[in-house]
Amino acid sequence: MLKEKVALHLAGPTPVPPQVAAAMTMPMINHRSEKFSVLAKDVASKLQALFRTQEQVYVLASSGSSGWETAMVNFVPAGAKVLNVVIGDFGERWSKANAELGYAVEHLDYEPGTAAKPAEVAEVLSKHQGSIKAVCLQHNETSTGVFNPVKEIAAEAAKHGALVLVDGVSSVGALPLHMDEWGVDVAFTGSQKTLMCPPGMMIIAASKRAWAQAEEAHTPKFYFSLKEYRKSYDKGQTPQTPPISLYYGLQAALNMLAEEGWEQVQERHHLMGEMCRAGIKAAGLDLLCTEEQFASDTLTAVMVPEGVEAAAFLKVARDTFGVIYAAGQGKTLKERIFRIGHMGYMTPNDVLVALSAVENSLAYLGYNIQPGKAVAAAQAVWLKAVRQG
Repeated sequence: MLKEKVALHLAGPTPVPPQVAAAMTMPMINHRSEKFSVLAKDVASKLQALFRTQEQVYVLASSGSSGWETAMVNFVPAGAKVLNVVIGDFGERWSKANAELGYAVEHLDYEPGTAAKPAEVAEVLSKHQGSIKAVCLQHNETSTGVFNPVKEIAAEAAKHGALVLVDGVSSVGALPLHMDEWGVDVAFTGSQKTLMCPPGMMIIAASKRAWAQAEEAHTPKFYFSLKEYRKSYDKGQTPQTPPISLYYGLQAALNMLAEEGWEQVQERHHLMGEMCRAGIKAAGLDLLCTEEQFASDTLTAVMVPEGVEAAAFLKVARDTFGVIYAAGQGKTLKERIFRIGHMGYMTPNDVLVALSAVENSLAYLGYNIQPGKAVAAAQAVWLKAVRQG
């Protein structure tokens, strides 16, 4: 078998389209030139459509996780009380980051596989009588395959005067997120997931309300100071050297997604999510997500069946059947689940390949499974969607 030919079904990074890879081979240019300014302005306008916002959208040369720190130090006063809504490992990481940054962190923790409840968020905010300055949450938690009801949580936070900061690293573009309409104050994403680019860019936008409160946020910052990005935005410039090749790649990716249509991109991801979940259930396996209405359309977390070692399964899938899944994350899930990514540069055909390898790998390891059931169930979902138009 060709060892180089593998199907990448991680939580990220995701496959890069040929058009994006080709765009990144463009000759290097002067990042202070008019040519770069034209590029940056074009990317910025397309990102506004992506975030569903009229506000400025900034691109930083950093990983998606840098959005946690950037959001906090620019818009939340130093030492302020904040609420971290935790439904998985990335929510826990954000809360740890906030503690390290000196914020007074309140937790609202949920069992893995469940989404946050807006009423419970409201209850915590009421209990603290307006002292919580920001609510921090993941739109989509890739460690568990669950998304949060951001719109409803944002509405509750607004009643209590708290900013809503949303990690959309694995959701922006693939799942509905209407920043202005929903009242989201800060949203950010990364380049390496739904946006089909290599890692290296963090993209962030903030509301007028967030910028009004930025004057009170005296937390020390330098590289992540968005005020500096704001100063140079209209000129199509950045305060630090931008990742020029990645800019070309992002432009190409955004052009591809816009040509497909933003609504159609979301419909494609929803179809892939439904196919994957249907296939897993038809194979007799269990999903980690216990609430179907909050099951992620970009990643599916699957319980490792009894008698199968997670590490052995992942190795067989990779080395024998050419599919790379993501392992479980965090102490409680590391050996209990595997995760199938279906976001970005993927189609329903890719989901069929991923499900086929699940069945084959388990059968190879001696687990009692009938190969073909998962693929057939996913095909049925796809065929029904096509017939309905």
